[in-house]
Amino acid sequence: MKLTFLGATHEVTGSCYYLEACGKKLLIDCGMEQGPDLYENKPIPVPAADIDMVLLTHAHIDHSGLLPLLYKHGFRGQIFATGGTAALCRIMLLDSAHIQEFEAEWKNRKSERAGKELVEPLYSQADAEGAIGCFVSVDYNTEKYIAEGMRVNFIDAGHLLGSSSIEVTITEGDVTKKVIFSGDIGNKNQPLISDPTYPGGADYVIMESTYGDRTHERPADDDHVMALAEVIQHTFDRGGNVVIPSFAVGRTQEILYFIREIKQNDMISGHDNFEVYVDSPLAIEATNIFRERMYSDFNEEAKELLQQGINPIGFSGLKTAVTSEDSRAINDDPYPKVIISASGMCDAGRVKHHLKHNLWKEESTILFVGYQAVGTPGRAILDGAESIKLFGEEIEVRAEICQLPGISGHADNVGLMEWIRITSEAQKPDMVFVTHGEDKVTELFRDRLIQELGLKACAPFSGTVFDLAAGTFEVEAEPVLIEKEVREGIVQAKQDGGAVVRKKGSDRGAAGPASSRNKKSAAIYTRLVAAGNRLMTVIRHNEGGANKDLNRFAEEIHRLCDKWDR
Repeated sequence: MKLTFLGATHEVTGSCYYLEACGKKLLIDCGMEQGPDLYENKPIPVPAADIDMVLLTHAHIDHSGLLPLLYKHGFRGQIFATGGTAALCRIMLLDSAHIQEFEAEWKNRKSERAGKELVEPLYSQADAEGAIGCFVSVDYNTEKYIAEGMRVNFIDAGHLLGSSSIEVTITEGDVTKKVIFSGDIGNKNQPLISDPTYPGGADYVIMESTYGDRTHERPADDDHVMALAEVIQHTFDRGGNVVIPSFAVGRTQEILYFIREIKQNDMISGHDNFEVYVDSPLAIEATNIFRERMYSDFNEEAKELLQQGINPIGFSGLKTAVTSEDSRAINDDPYPKVIISASGMCDAGRVKHHLKHNLWKEESTILFVGYQAVGTPGRAILDGAESIKLFGEEIEVRAEICQLPGISGHADNVGLMEWIRITSEAQKPDMVFVTHGEDKVTELFRDRLIQELGLKACAPFSGTVFDLAAGTFEVEAEPVLIEKEVREGIVQAKQDGGAVVRKKGSDRGAAGPASSRNKKSAAIYTRLVAAGNRLMTVIRHNEGGANKDLNRFAEEIHRLCDKWDR
């Protein structure tokens, strides 16, 4: 009865836990790391073919994205997930595989011309199809035995269509332990999606902490629709476009819900029947799945609209861009419009083209509606970058940059504290393991659980092993800083949009020993990372300072970045 922490430890992405119990080997999530990574993630400690089953909390790629790789390496077990998660994974995993193949092909064309070593995709669409064939759909709130002595219960996490917290109850001999994997805990009062369901308590809780140090800002009147309408009105009156970088699954559908209400209530004057483009094949497919599952998975408010004959995410003027030609044509249209395009952090996808066409225009607006991870173009723009590089070209930022406050699929620190408080009232856990948050955030949130709720809590690093039956650590792993991400010998390149590839002929095990020169470089790089962490701490300490001082501080940081950005 042992739990090993592999991914999303002191990091926000790459969720993965390995559980051995009742003679079975399980994974809870098998996610892909996205964005910059600070620490090395340990590989799955057994061959993929030895994994009996996977319990999947939801469809987002940072929780599901390595399932095709698991299949490629020999996994043939069952993947338990809700019907909504299974439906979304079909399109998301195939889309991810397409990206792997496309970017590997693109890199190989460049490599061949330069006489460099070729690469192969992380996994193929055939691997994705194989993983999809392993899915077994389960219903919410229905306890299911998956092995002798082991039963699971999926409850609505309120984060995404089909998202779940998973309760796992394990009995070995005369010892029974209940473990809760929170998955991503949802924000309350979201359109379409129900509020999170609170679990009934457990011996151990593994919980996320994405927003463990932040409280969601909200519009003054707590009305996202009004705030969005004001942005659209002001931008259209200037003759510009509203470009919304949006996650294809979940966030795009929420924005469509808001715009439907704006149109239904005639909240935009002087721009009758304005057009809204969804420019993301994945977002279009996801929207179709949302429509198919309206009656089974939507919240009560959305179902009331359905009973009135109203499509909650449909309206006149809604257009979709499927092909590349459709996408390019959007920027040939001179009339003001709303463009919703992926990816949400501006690090890939068609939104980069729309940024190239609109960032330099003073009349346009770039509206962020989701979390922007450190190191992504979206975060740079939101933090005030004067220019960003797109497709090798420096683009000046002249457009108005806005953020719709309070739009998040994640609970903030208030919601997270409420979730664990209510869960703990049913049964005080022996330990809360804080994961799925930025490095210092996991530690800050851990400390809050200890100091404010009197809970026993820790923030484990990758490689930590905990004996659930004995309630003791077998291994308390130390952090390992890395210069590049390594997972089972797979190198994730983060340049030119970031194809994920593996060098042909490379070993699937851990990377070989570094040379003394590399070790020295790693030590110096560690000092640099520490300096960066200190800078972030100083920035947080200056929150609430005088605007003049903050502006001067920001200018000094930008000058430093301009000097060293290579």
